[in-house]
Amino acid sequence: MYVTVINDCHDPLTRNRQVVRASTLFPATNVSFVAVGNFADLEASGAIIETLDAAMDEPGIILANVAPRHGKAKKWPNGTPFGHIKYRHTDIFATVDGATLSLIRKYGLADSIEVYDIPTVLDAMIKGGKLAEHLREPITDTQFRSFEFLPRVAKWYFQGMDIPSETHALADFLDAPLAVYSIDNFGNCKTTAWAEDVEHKAGQKIKTAWGEIMCYNRLKDVPNSEEGIIVGSSGYRDHRFIEIVVQGKSAAEHFGIKVGDKIN
Repeated sequence: MYVTVINDCHDPLTRNRQVVRASTLFPATNVSFVAVGNFADLEASGAIIETLDAAMDEPGIILANVAPRHGKAKKWPNGTPFGHIKYRHTDIFATVDGATLSLIRKYGLADSIEVYDIPTVLDAMIKGGKLAEHLREPITDTQFRSFEFLPRVAKWYFQGMDIPSETHALADFLDAPLAVYSIDNFGNCKTTAWAEDVEHKAGQKIKTAWGEIMCYNRLKDVPNSEEGIIVGSSGYRDHRFIEIVVQGKSAAEHFGIKVGDKIN
C-alpha cells in the first residue's frame, strides 16, 4: 500500500513533518509527497488523478490538503472541511472547497463525498478510546489540520471506526475548468482537457488563448521548435489530458503560460 500526501504546505521542515507523521501512522508503507502552489486546488485535483493512474488501481491512501485562511476561505471556521471518497481500492481524504474534487467528478469516479466536522469526529474518537481528551482543543484550533487531523482520521477509518460524517454531492462543488493544472520541468503545459473537450484532431489547428495551435498525436510528431497540442501521458485510463508544447523548448516560457490559465 502507498500513501501520497498532496499539500500546499511544503517547505522542507513542514514536508518532513507530514511524511514522518504519515509514516508513523501507516508503518510499512511508501509515503510520497506532492507540493502544490498558487493554484493549489487545481494542481491538487490533477495530482489526485495522476496518483490514481500511477497506482494502477492498487490499494492506497491519498491525503490532499488545500486550505487557505484568507479571502473566500474566511467563510469557514478554520479552513475548508475535509471529506472522504472511496474509489475502488483507494481512499481519498481531501479538503472539499475549490477545484480539488473537480477532476474526480469529471472522470465519474464518485458522485458524493463524506464530509467531516472536526469537533464532532474528535468527540466520537475520544468516546471510542482512540484520542486523548486533552488533544481535542489543539487539533480543533490548529492552523495545521492536515498534520494533526487529516492523517489521524485516515488511520481511524482504516481501524474500522465509525466516523461521523454528512454526505454531500460532488455536484455541489466546482466543475473542472479547462485550464493548465501543471507545468512540468520541460515547460510542457498539462491541461484538464480531454481531446474531445477541444475537438483535438491531428493535422488541424485549435483556437486557444495563445492563438491557433496545430494538433499532433504525440510529442515526437511535433517538428523541431514548433508549437503543438498533443495528447499527453497524464490522465486516467482511456482519458489522457492534452498538453501544450513547443518541441525542444519550454512552452510555458514561449507562450507565457502559468498554472491556472484557461485554455480559451
